[in-house]
Amino acid sequence: MRLAVLSCNLKCYSTRRLREAAEQRKHEVKVLNTLKFAIDLEEGEPDLYFRRKLLSDFDAVLPRIGTSITNFGTAVVRQFEQMDVFCANSSHGITNSRDKLRSLQILSRHQIGIPKTAFVRDKKDVLPAIERVGGAPVIIKLLEGTQGIGVLLAESVQSAEAMIELLQSQKQSVLIQKFVAESKGRDVRAIVVGDQVVAAMRRVSQGQEFRSNVHRGGVTEPVVLDEKYCDTAVRAAQIMGLRIAGVDMLEGKDGPQIMELNSSPGLEGIERCTQLDVAGAIVDYIAAQVNFPEIDLRQRLTVSRGYGVTEIHIPEGSEYVGKTVSESGLRDKDINALTMYRGTTVIPNPKSDRILEAGDRLLCFGKLESMRDLVPAKALRKRRPKVQDLPDLPVADEVHVDEEHAAKVHEPEES
Repeated sequence: MRLAVLSCNLKCYSTRRLREAAEQRKHEVKVLNTLKFAIDLEEGEPDLYFRRKLLSDFDAVLPRIGTSITNFGTAVVRQFEQMDVFCANSSHGITNSRDKLRSLQILSRHQIGIPKTAFVRDKKDVLPAIERVGGAPVIIKLLEGTQGIGVLLAESVQSAEAMIELLQSQKQSVLIQKFVAESKGRDVRAIVVGDQVVAAMRRVSQGQEFRSNVHRGGVTEPVVLDEKYCDTAVRAAQIMGLRIAGVDMLEGKDGPQIMELNSSPGLEGIERCTQLDVAGAIVDYIAAQVNFPEIDLRQRLTVSRGYGVTEIHIPEGSEYVGKTVSESGLRDKDINALTMYRGTTVIPNPKSDRILEAGDRLLCFGKLESMRDLVPAKALRKRRPKVQDLPDLPVADEVHVDEEHAAKVHEPEES
């Protein structure tokens, strides 16, 4: 296998270990500075140049994209994807995980534990948001940050309000997050490679420091995660579109709570803590998967007119409940079930004799017209605000708005 490791720091521990692991396994490996690429676009021939020379062929790419070069780095990874080179992490997966708000938005629609989080811009929304996440103390986080930078603990509502106001005055966007008290100063870092956790450690803060990052003086201890924590870490990485990830979790009273995912996890701390060959596990995985490059369905489906991918729900009382996939008649309608979701269980390529149950969700590919009637109408919100929930507003006995008056009422233009 010819492997390219994209890294701007050839001497850092993680890059050196990945190179050593590949060479020990007799693979040809090159470490390429991400910033030295040039992207060429031409009809039918996407190309890359490295140090002003046409890049030779590689079988696989392992991106180690730093936060400061996310935009250019993901553009380079995306170009490798267009050239049908296997990328250990996809460009969209890196982009999704790099933004804390975006990653939590993606995870929030799935049955996976995350701390209650709010994102606000208007100063008037700060206090209600703090109450919604459970009140003080709360965690204040910058949208982008690594190694614990930009993570603050506000012990009171007043200090939280002051912190947010200061950060917003500096044009910083912040998240307000529930403080998981039972996990104070402790978290778990799991390294996910493919569909398994290959190593895990618990990080414990020292002294009064609430952040457990090793760069903040935290100490580590190896840990064997139970099935629930392993499944949560793997599912979170897959949902985010990452094959290789560092998944940080809090040990909440209700189970694992995902804090964030890292598409370029450092290997030094976890290898020294666990004494496991994490770099070797990553290289072995890439070698086994190299013939399966990322396929962007959004690009491929544009050539299949009238076909697409959607999610079909099987509600209580549905005619499909109790029938097998074969008996459902979906295939007769040119609809193929790719994956079944049953609670937190994922069943890929469900067999024809799999019995459908109420609550199942089927990810299907087929004729959009045939699937139209099977897609449930979007449910209305269960709760509408009551009158007393609304802010006090001036009340008029009766309001008449004619067209002439309406034409004079408009939003001011942005300055």
